[in-house]
Amino acid sequence: MTQAARLGVVLLCHAQLDIAARMARIWVEGGARVAVHVDAKAPRSAFARMKADLADLPEVVFSRRRQCDWGRFNLVAATQDAAELLLERFPDRTHVFLASGSCLPLRPVRDLAAYLGAHHDRDHIESVTAFDVGWTVGGLNEERFTLFYPLDWRRHRWAFDRLVELQRRLKVRRTLPKGVIPHLGSQWWCLTASTLRAILSDPKRPVFDRYFRLSWIPDESYFQTLARRHSLQIESRSLTLAKFDHEGRPYQLYDDHARMLEESHCFVARKVWPGAKGLLAHFPRPAAGMPDTSPPRPERFERVINRTVRRRLLGRPGLYMQSRFPRKDAENGKTSAEYAVFHGFSDIFPGFEPWLARAIDADVHGHLMGPEMAEFAGRPEIGPGAISSSTLIRDRDPQGFLTSLIRVTPRMQAFQFSPRDNQALNWFMATDSNATINVVTGAWLLPLLDCDMPFDDIRRVTAILQRAELENLNVLNSVWVKARVQIHELTDFLARPQAVMMQALQHLPQKGPAPTDLPAMRDMTGLSELLRRLRNSGLQPRMSGDGLPVHDIPSSERTAAE
Repeated sequence: MTQAARLGVVLLCHAQLDIAARMARIWVEGGARVAVHVDAKAPRSAFARMKADLADLPEVVFSRRRQCDWGRFNLVAATQDAAELLLERFPDRTHVFLASGSCLPLRPVRDLAAYLGAHHDRDHIESVTAFDVGWTVGGLNEERFTLFYPLDWRRHRWAFDRLVELQRRLKVRRTLPKGVIPHLGSQWWCLTASTLRAILSDPKRPVFDRYFRLSWIPDESYFQTLARRHSLQIESRSLTLAKFDHEGRPYQLYDDHARMLEESHCFVARKVWPGAKGLLAHFPRPAAGMPDTSPPRPERFERVINRTVRRRLLGRPGLYMQSRFPRKDAENGKTSAEYAVFHGFSDIFPGFEPWLARAIDADVHGHLMGPEMAEFAGRPEIGPGAISSSTLIRDRDPQGFLTSLIRVTPRMQAFQFSPRDNQALNWFMATDSNATINVVTGAWLLPLLDCDMPFDDIRRVTAILQRAELENLNVLNSVWVKARVQIHELTDFLARPQAVMMQALQHLPQKGPAPTDLPAMRDMTGLSELLRRLRNSGLQPRMSGDGLPVHDIPSSERTAAE
């Protein structure tokens, strides 16, 4: 039977010393010996209370206090002091586990000792080559070893950044100590006592200490590098479950994480919120039967955290909110679901909107960007999600109007569009992979057949609408388009309306079999005459196409043509 390891623990504490004292007692009750380092910045009164709370435990010793700063070598020095004291006072220890005062043992300490005993010569320390693997999330990677960092990043950030820039311009490159290949990894490790003693008593330790004293965040590289120099066998992962956000801060654990932590089967987790009373009462789990030497299984917990990181960075698809408004073209999806835009169809078929609502499984609206109102289905003044149909409100934030409508509605959204409408979303929709845009060019001209405006006004309106459509077509034909776009000229559509209509509906959810009938088409009598008058007045209709049906040509011209 494998003999359990004799465990020593180095406990680094800087705040919430009452919680840290509780953690020290848990370790001791599980058979470990503990060396505690308390940051010199912690109040003396809190330190005195901690010592008094642990006075009945001779298995706990306190190392000399150092002032510790984030990313500075004094964290390494504090670890060295506590480790040396631990090995001196308890020389029978076979393994040393580095933890913080906010690290919570999840399984019985005897499980950890049995696991380490089953792998008695193995060092558990995350250690990856800095020059080969981009371990760092943001910030500096290789340069943490090749430049000088005499300044505290948190207290002198501006000067720190300027110094880094200056060294880059001067091409400064520090010389690595002989025999050192820089490695990076988690600060929290478990080393065999023999490896730790070899690191602490290395004849070249003064050289290594001087070098790492001016490196960047040495607590993530000092032991990780030197373990490679002395260890016989390294398991390159930490036994402490610790996840960090995109800014390098550890995630705090709360009461509602209890089940996932238990499923992770990890030995220790960091970092526990001091107010998580339920979590602190639930762990460590009581020992029962023989020690469990099965390894940690943190994969599910890590997947959840990774999804959380992505959600925090990218947000939910198509969601725009005050606290995390994305940069243009850096959104996690411009919209949250697919939608369809029909450009010109309602001009050809006056009853197109109700016909489409019967054909596809979607909310079919009129001209949402229309000039008089946002034409929600049924024309209510207040649409889905309490969105107003007022153009004044809509046009203050057209993008927010559309994205909100798509997000708050469970079904697909479809709406009509034309050059008469607000054109503010042309680029937004064209570059949205959720959009399906079907266009019949020149169809906007058809409603002008029934108007009683003077011809000069018709000509002026035609010029305005044609210019708007041409600008939109330039967008839809650009190389940046991500939407599914189908463009047909009016004459092409009129030549085969059934085929073009079925093509427009093929990517949309159908309510049943594809419709075989089409809605009633607008009377196009006089279209050829209108186009002829527009051309003769100096305005060239460019997007309606050629080859209009001959029966629409006036009889005098038809005879001449024949």
